[in-house]
Amino acid sequence: MVGETADGANLKLPVVELLTGRGFVTGKSGSGKSNTASVIAEELLEAGYPLLIVDTDGEYYGLKEEYEMLHAGADEECDIQIGPEHAEQMATIALEENVPVILDVSGYLDETVADELLREVARQLFVKEKKLKKPFLLVVEEVHEYIPEGGGVGETGNLLIKISKRGRKHGLGILGISQRPADVKKDFITQANWLVWHRLTWDNDTKVVGRIIDSEYSELVADLDDGQAFVQTDWTEVDVRKIQFRRKRTFDAGATPGLEDFERPELKSVSDALVGDLQEISERKDRKQDRIQELETELEKKEKRIETLEDELSSARDVSSAAKQMADALQNTETVQSQLPGGGEDVRRLHEEIADLESERDELRSELAARDDRIEDLEDELTARTSKLNRIKKENDQLRTVVRKLERERPYAESAEDETDDEDDASSPIVQAGGEAHEYGYTPVDGDADAGSDASPNADGETDVASDGAFVVANEERKPAELLEIQWVSDRVHRASEGSQCSIETAEEVLAVFAHEGPLEAETIANRVDRSTVAVQSLLSELRTEGMLERSAERTYSLSDDVRAALTETPPAE
Repeated sequence: MVGETADGANLKLPVVELLTGRGFVTGKSGSGKSNTASVIAEELLEAGYPLLIVDTDGEYYGLKEEYEMLHAGADEECDIQIGPEHAEQMATIALEENVPVILDVSGYLDETVADELLREVARQLFVKEKKLKKPFLLVVEEVHEYIPEGGGVGETGNLLIKISKRGRKHGLGILGISQRPADVKKDFITQANWLVWHRLTWDNDTKVVGRIIDSEYSELVADLDDGQAFVQTDWTEVDVRKIQFRRKRTFDAGATPGLEDFERPELKSVSDALVGDLQEISERKDRKQDRIQELETELEKKEKRIETLEDELSSARDVSSAAKQMADALQNTETVQSQLPGGGEDVRRLHEEIADLESERDELRSELAARDDRIEDLEDELTARTSKLNRIKKENDQLRTVVRKLERERPYAESAEDETDDEDDASSPIVQAGGEAHEYGYTPVDGDADAGSDASPNADGETDVASDGAFVVANEERKPAELLEIQWVSDRVHRASEGSQCSIETAEEVLAVFAHEGPLEAETIANRVDRSTVAVQSLLSELRTEGMLERSAERTYSLSDDVRAALTETPPAE
């Protein structure tokens, strides 16, 4: 739910349309456009869908307060400092590893570097989506800087327009955000299939509203309150609705600074392995640049030496020419030349040294070219090995799932084989293999009865066993596996797993963890079942929608009352 309509109804936007469609959000500064973009991002992240946000002002890192995201850019506050050379890896992380990304371009002092980074990341997203066909949203702040209405559109702008025209059929959607719709190329706005118009007051901007929606809205849009907007979509019968968007739940990093103390919240971080892969790319580039700089310095020294020798050679030639002229004048050439230091021998020596240096220079240039070729080969090999590693990781995850499933089934199979023996020897003691007594349906008996005394029924008709370490058998709670045999529980769990990124086996594991451990956060659950936090978060959201879970505290989930009631019911007699 992103907001409320004028009649108080909740506004829900279809996920697939958001991920693959063409959106445009606009409004003057302070009207709520960035808040709206954050609200949409929160809803997608809550449901487990990744996205990539191009942050031009460093105001979206607050999403990391609640969601595990990769914050990449030039500032030290980012998880990793990156450049255009990281573009392909960034697209792989977002699309293939399902890690949401904040691409923060606000910290680059050289705007050309930021522009190239965005262009290459967008290009890699477009290329990979041709094969993956996976719904994914690219969010671009200050979109008028890349696709201006009046000025020339550069290579990056043309690529964004290409994504808006052709990305949908590949699953790649785009959301452009700007405070000045009059400055955005109209080809982009008119192709949007969902638009959000927050408060606008400049005549040029309100005229755009009149041309796109209707002339009456060009006046109404100026009277909107903060957070209010006219929403225009092509998937509803109502063309335009007035919506009050909710405030975003996460930290507002884009709020105007005030006099109160600024306190940065505790932010979630991504895995060290993910950051390590990106740092290796940076280190490899640094090593390459250092070696190139070293070779260029050495080459510069050789060229300076050649220049010095050429000056000496020129001077020697001048001396030789002067000597020849003097010899001709005196008609005694041999006598005069013999008086000059070195004579022609110096000239030959300088020629030979210059030739040697030029040969060394050519060798250095050849070595530099060879090293460039070797670096390219190593980069290709690294790419191939990375792809192979990702494939092996996926196969390993699949094998782990199979092993966990077999391990869960094995105890039940063994218990079925031993059932006959248990019936023949009803007096066999119950063995408790660790854990708390109440988890196995037993309670300790107070008293000092002898160890060998016979069991006697208590007031409830149950059997008490001697108190020297034995227990009273209480009404057993239903096991999580038995809980899934209840039809309404099984149906809801299956629907939740189908709507999430987790299998039905993982859903069963999650319910078992909740049954034994109580309220937990998504990250803790993910560690228990050995799945990513993003995937488990999507499952928890679906289970909560199905009424299986409820939020007992901020970011903390627990079993709903209905499920707990089903767990505590006495199982039917066999």
